[in-house]
Amino acid sequence: MLHISKLVPHGQGLAPVLLKRATQVELDWDLRQKSRLETHDSAGRQLGIFLPRGTVLRGGDVLVAEDGSLIRVMAAPQTVLRITPCNSHGSSFDLIRAAYHLGNRHVPIELKPDHLKIEPDHVLADMLRAMHLTVVEVHEAFEPESGAYASGGHSHGHGHDHAHA
Repeated sequence: MLHISKLVPHGQGLAPVLLKRATQVELDWDLRQKSRLETHDSAGRQLGIFLPRGTVLRGGDVLVAEDGSLIRVMAAPQTVLRITPCNSHGSSFDLIRAAYHLGNRHVPIELKPDHLKIEPDHVLADMLRAMHLTVVEVHEAFEPESGAYASGGHSHGHGHDHAHA
């Protein structure tokens, strides 16, 4: 088994040629929240992942194995609920309302400009449908928001961090 205890978030700083040669490991959201797990990469190698407790893997992250090899983390397709505004009388504001209500329930949610995604939950699905949203079950990758207080800070490349003195 190949042991892994190092993570490079989003492969930051790694040369594209190295990332292109890296093997892949496809993990669903539940597995990407575990700091210790066993799995196999795209080359069939058995991997033992041992990261600090609380570490969450994201699609695009890169793991570094004990032998120096790189393994790209991919968000595996899984069953999720895709939430969109009603075609006949909905608006994008309905998605904002839905995100607010889901956030109040601390539901992991993936935010997109035209839809939301959550893990399957029939009670939440019924609530959303009552809000006149369209809710369908799909099989797609799930990459929920990490939250405003997630470790690692916030960087979006325009030279400041929005801190006010």
